[in-house]
Amino acid sequence: MPSESPRDRLVFLIGAPRSGSTLLARMLGSHPAIFAPPEPHLMPPLAHLGFHERVDQAPYDPVITQQALRSFVALLPGGESDWLAALRRATDHLYEQALAGSGRRLFLDKTPAYALVLDFLVKLHPDARYLVLTRHPLAVWSSYVESFFDGDAAAAHARNPLLERYVPAIARFLRERPVPLHHVRYEALVAEPEPALRAICAHLGVGFEPGMIEYGRTEEAAPRAGRGTGDPVTVNRESRPTTRSVGKWAEALVADPALLAQCRAIVERLSDEDLAVWEAPGPELRKRLAELTPAGAGPSRSQLTRYALERRLLVRLRRNIHTNAFGRLVRRVRTLCDVLLR
Repeated sequence: MPSESPRDRLVFLIGAPRSGSTLLARMLGSHPAIFAPPEPHLMPPLAHLGFHERVDQAPYDPVITQQALRSFVALLPGGESDWLAALRRATDHLYEQALAGSGRRLFLDKTPAYALVLDFLVKLHPDARYLVLTRHPLAVWSSYVESFFDGDAAAAHARNPLLERYVPAIARFLRERPVPLHHVRYEALVAEPEPALRAICAHLGVGFEPGMIEYGRTEEAAPRAGRGTGDPVTVNRESRPTTRSVGKWAEALVADPALLAQCRAIVERLSDEDLAVWEAPGPELRKRLAELTPAGAGPSRSQLTRYALERRLLVRLRRNIHTNAFGRLVRRVRTLCDVLLR
């Protein structure tokens, strides 16, 4: 393996949260040549070390750090190239060591946040193989609202305006194609998994394995790497792809007038050019939204699993936490803990 190039062993799966990336990763991870551990999140912190991007708040001064780091990199004979080479050696080593005990040849890094640092990622690993997964944007959003915010669309958007962040970033990547990539459409993947997986395998340079479709039956032989931060509910209940979720977004919008109104506003903020790349043309999408008639008084509740209970509790506790008595109590307890632990 040390003699192989990064292109021979590293695969990045780019997709927004709730776009089906956990499903695709589990299907690919059931291939005997592909190791698909939980999301490592290596790239965003590296991208925001300061030379390319910086964090706005940190336990150090981000402004001074960025200025100093850029001055330091200017001293290097190769400048930015030397900086990237150093980071590349570090990440290559980490990926190689993680892959070493798996018995597999390819390492699949499926971390949705990478879609927001694509310029950096491509500079760092131009020779890796790239898969880009898209799903109907409103299916992504309605799933995000239901899965992580218990149907509270306003709280979800206040926390993370996901579509406004991910749709333009991924659309630009697909348009510009700064590296060779393969575009996977979620709806096509779940409707006809075999041709979709055959095309993916061809891009990755591995043979198609029929067991990838029945991933729930074959992944028991896959190396164990712990539970990740991907889909905690639906994919864990399935053993093969299903089309049951394809049309659920429209049902969710009809059942929740607030979500429907919010989606109409979000679509107006997205460009038709970007929506077209996601195969959700703006004019058609706006027409479809205009035709939907609210039939409910609020979001329907998901099945009451332990995960659903946890998310529901978090949503309730977070509500107005910066202004209510519970939030003041949490801040006091945190201060006390900081004093005790320092």
